[in-house]
Amino acid sequence: MRLLANENIPLIAVEALRACGHDVLWLREKAQGITDIEVMGLDHREERILITFDKDFVGLAFCTKQSPACGIILFRIPMISSAYIAKAFVKVIESRNDWK
Repeated sequence: MRLLANENIPLIAVEALRACGHDVLWLREKAQGITDIEVMGLDHREERILITFDKDFVGLAFCTKQSPACGIILFRIPMISSAYIAKAFVKVIESRNDWK
């Protein structure tokens, strides 16, 4: 799956998803500090599903014409540890193959 990981996603979660064979573009590596609108534009160009903890993207998708190309997965989970987050991400993403 082609994913766009927001800057707020821990590296360990990005690496865990990559280890499972997912094509993950992480904003910290590609385009750190860009605006949310620019993130949505990158999402369109790259045809990726945005994964984030940031609720602003959901509002942005509904309130503007700049909706995500393939969707948004908004994670609202306890921030117990980066390892916990990585396991949760893998479990959720791997739970289905029809995210688009």
